Amino acid sequence: MTSPLLAPLREARFRALVAGRSLGDFGNAVAPFALAFAVVDLTGSAVDLGIVVGARSIANVLLLLFGGMLADRLPRSVILQGTETAAALTQGAIAASVLCGFASVPLLAGLGIVNGAVSAISLPAAASLTPSTVPSSLLAQANALVRLLSNVGRIAGAGVAGVLVAFAGSGWALAGNALLFLAAALAYRRIRLPRGDRASGSRPLAELADGWREFRSRSWVWLVVLQFMIVNAVNSGALLVIGPLVADDTFGRSGWGLALAVQTAGSLLGGILAAHWQPRRLLLFGVALILLDALPIFALGQTPYLLPLLAAMFLSGVAIEQFSVAWDVSLQENIPPDKLARVYSYDMLGSFVAMPLGQISAGPLAEHAGRQATLLGGAALVFGATALVLCSPQVRGLVRREPAGTA
Repeated sequence: MTSPLLAPLREARFRALVAGRSLGDFGNAVAPFALAFAVVDLTGSAVDLGIVVGARSIANVLLLLFGGMLADRLPRSVILQGTETAAALTQGAIAASVLCGFASVPLLAGLGIVNGAVSAISLPAAASLTPSTVPSSLLAQANALVRLLSNVGRIAGAGVAGVLVAFAGSGWALAGNALLFLAAALAYRRIRLPRGDRASGSRPLAELADGWREFRSRSWVWLVVLQFMIVNAVNSGALLVIGPLVADDTFGRSGWGLALAVQTAGSLLGGILAAHWQPRRLLLFGVALILLDALPIFALGQTPYLLPLLAAMFLSGVAIEQFSVAWDVSLQENIPPDKLARVYSYDMLGSFVAMPLGQISAGPLAEHAGRQATLLGGAALVFGATALVLCSPQVRGLVRREPAGTA
């Protein structure tokens, strides 16, 4: 008998989707790790590191709504083929600059802007593609499996990135990253979507307004987005900017790569759990688990030793994955399919808009207030924002509209 978790793999389009997303996420796990240490090797400055990673996030935020509109109007698999190819080209250029010795902070930031723009166009298309590749009865299992297999790619990427950066250098890690994005583009070529899954129309502003009405009409949607505006800003500053610096001073770069891999291993377990058990109040359960996401930031600030950090990162990974499946299923069951990508784009815009601020401000805050105070304050913000959202009646009361199907 086929496991419920594996049942969506009977669909050819779904197999192509998970192949593309897994390869892309493998590459995305390598990219920030390698780029962070490329900047550290270049200047050693927390401020410069924040500028480089923040530049990518700014471009990502500015074009998310455009990406959502395109994904509701154009073939989503074609969008993903183009964006993965463009990501390969930009990462290849970054790798060449590092390997050939002409990298600079302005150059890395500029290429990061291009890469962020490409990612903004791809994210709503990738997030809204799953319902078009499986029957509705397999939606929860498909969301869990696509994230689980993507996390396998992230685990491999984090581990490979740590080894490559430690022993071969960040430039070679970035070069391998470019090849992974090309492989993802080839996988997406095998997906063909029905024309009925794409919206028609030629009034972009009206379409964006229509998506905004869908987004703001449900308080459980925008409240969770506000929560993740804070959670993502804190995490991006703590884990992308301060984390590598703490690692360099304590347990080393390979230890930091292991910590990222362990977090993704936790996500792997979280995906398995989410595929086999979906409570009726799935969103409430997922949001509550984000309280555990404060643990890695607390561990970095309070006890910057590897073993406590590994335990915290593992629990955080489980929590993030449980929430992510709950959130995807909640949106996909309650938002009309022809508006889903636009709602996803508003979700991503709100969730990501403060990330550049978190990344750019983390370095100066750590230098002036101290790393420990900055990290502990960030952990308190994550905990407090999550606790407030749990007070919402809509978040507590939202239930599954369809029972979890079995194959």
